[in-house]
Amino acid sequence: MTYSVGGLIQASDYNTFVNSLNNTWSTGSVDSGWGQTAISTVAISGIVTATNWGTLINNLSSSGAQTNTPLTARTVPVTGNVIAILANVSTDINSCTSNRGNAFVQGAISSTWTGSVDKTTTTGSGTAAWTITWTQTVTFPSANQARYFWNAGGLVRLDMSKTSTGLDIDADWNTFVGTVGALYMSGRVNGAAQTIAGTSYTGFTRIGGSGTPSINLSTTGWYSLTAGAAASTMFQLNSTVYPYTSDFIRVTAAKDATSTILTLVTTWSQSVQSYSTVISGGTTTASPFTGFGTAPTVLCRYYPPSSTYLTNTWGTPAVASSVA
Repeated sequence: MTYSVGGLIQASDYNTFVNSLNNTWSTGSVDSGWGQTAISTVAISGIVTATNWGTLINNLSSSGAQTNTPLTARTVPVTGNVIAILANVSTDINSCTSNRGNAFVQGAISSTWTGSVDKTTTTGSGTAAWTITWTQTVTFPSANQARYFWNAGGLVRLDMSKTSTGLDIDADWNTFVGTVGALYMSGRVNGAAQTIAGTSYTGFTRIGGSGTPSINLSTTGWYSLTAGAAASTMFQLNSTVYPYTSDFIRVTAAKDATSTILTLVTTWSQSVQSYSTVISGGTTTASPFTGFGTAPTVLCRYYPPSSTYLTNTWGTPAVASSVA
């Protein structure tokens, strides 16, 4: 590269900067790209103007703010002035590229879905085993918009709740469900944890709760899932209370063949006992979400990327839920 103090900026030098930043800023590919408007290159025989530099530097500044990456202080060139060399441009672009999955701020959590997130009727019969299964999908408008969502710091979150009472083992399940905590799916951009609004998300991240999961694919995120493949068991927590140690809560995840749908399946499983295993239903948890009802509930929501430093190119994902 010929870019150096005392030299003239060549279009090829400038275009190298632009193409490097565009890989994160614009369309990119796989786990690179936020979908922003691409910065234009300059014809090889053309002149690199102050306006060209201004666009590059302003978008680099936004990239640093988005990813919370410290950048070299620099002033945007002004038309009509001699443009001095801008130090460390390549270094700063590389730093933003490395940190591209981080997000200094995040959007507001979604509150709506279609379908049912709760089972309001009783479950079980006598002393028999039973399961409740939730199937929840997050559907993105397109594969590229799914990439922009995960790349810019989007998260999908699962919460579980049950507070209904009145039957023998309600209290046991109420306590058990309360040990799960909140479960988050992130993209795992660049094969690493993402720091989003100050919290590190490793791929499938559990925050809160208690007890040690027997299965916990904590470093498996959206990009770790194979499109069209069978679901992966991400998380399983067994009860630690005798005689319920065969009871479990399990979450699986799958990505469809078009890379536009995340499917999360949550199973609550009760083992055979020598006494009644029936649990009560309860009141519903309604969309838009304002609070949990008392019934067994698994709630799927998402945090979109923030539009503080980026334009929303990821659209509005749709959440659907069913329970059986």
